[in-house]
Amino acid sequence: MPKPKVYITRMLPERGLKMIKEHFEAEIWPEYAPPPKETIIKKVANVDALVSLLSDKIDAEVFNAAPKLKIVSQIAVGFDNIDLKEATSRGIYVTNTPEVLTDTTADFAWALLMALARRVVEADKYVRTGQWKVAWHPEMLQGRDVYGATIGIIGAGRIGFGVAQRATGFKMKILFYDVIPRPEIEKEFGAKRVDLDTLLRESDFVSVHVPLMKETAHLINEERLKLMKKTAYLINNSRGPVVDEKALYNALKEGKIAGAGLDVFEQEPLRIDSPLVKLDNVILAPHISSSSYETRSRMGEMVAENLIAYFEKRTPPNLVNSEVVKVRPLGGH
Repeated sequence: MPKPKVYITRMLPERGLKMIKEHFEAEIWPEYAPPPKETIIKKVANVDALVSLLSDKIDAEVFNAAPKLKIVSQIAVGFDNIDLKEATSRGIYVTNTPEVLTDTTADFAWALLMALARRVVEADKYVRTGQWKVAWHPEMLQGRDVYGATIGIIGAGRIGFGVAQRATGFKMKILFYDVIPRPEIEKEFGAKRVDLDTLLRESDFVSVHVPLMKETAHLINEERLKLMKKTAYLINNSRGPVVDEKALYNALKEGKIAGAGLDVFEQEPLRIDSPLVKLDNVILAPHISSSSYETRSRMGEMVAENLIAYFEKRTPPNLVNSEVVKVRPLGGH
């Protein structure tokens, strides 16, 4: 019996790729940059499965070109690049790789927070560019204390919970805002649930961890940035469009907030002529919050496990569109 065919839009970590190759006839886009949409459309013509990334637009146009497609296995937690409604109506299963990157992403939020507070990136540049002329001075690159400060967490799901967990080690006062009650974060860490405006007014560090939805697009905008302390810092490693970058740039440039740490942007990759690049009080990272060897390897394995489960007529462990089972029951391949 021939193996199912899968098209993979980027090279995957070895452990997951090995599992896929054992069960599938796989074709992999070989380049570091993503394939053009036209290439994806061409390649899916005869495949049974597709492995995608957040940067791949998987919509009706792609589905129209893929009459045999049964499952899209995404290597990411988010899946707003996939037209879920369209996939479900066609009986196409969609899966993701949740939870595995929770701790790694929470770690990176803290890496940004600490680097901002203590001006680590500025200090590195200061040394490398020969600006360090005096051995020590009381006012040299003064930062802000993290220990005992107030952190405001916007979105207290798994990653927000992880950020709060780390904050307890710094004896921080923890505020959080979430549309869903999160009694576990209150019970575990003594966190206090507040409305968004209160959180922004009172926090020394604001860390954003919400999914991208219509309700969260530009959640952090000009009006909300005005509520923050001038000494406060904003950290975002959720999704880029949650923050209005133009408003953030103005707030940073005009000193309305002290700084920002960003791992995600409204347009990725960030353009080199973005005005944010010129600011010293912002740390810019290229969407690497989940980029540890351990986590990326596990994500690759999860991609494989989701694919394998479907073709073994089992419910994929990370099925996003559960309603699809009614349209195409398992076994109805």
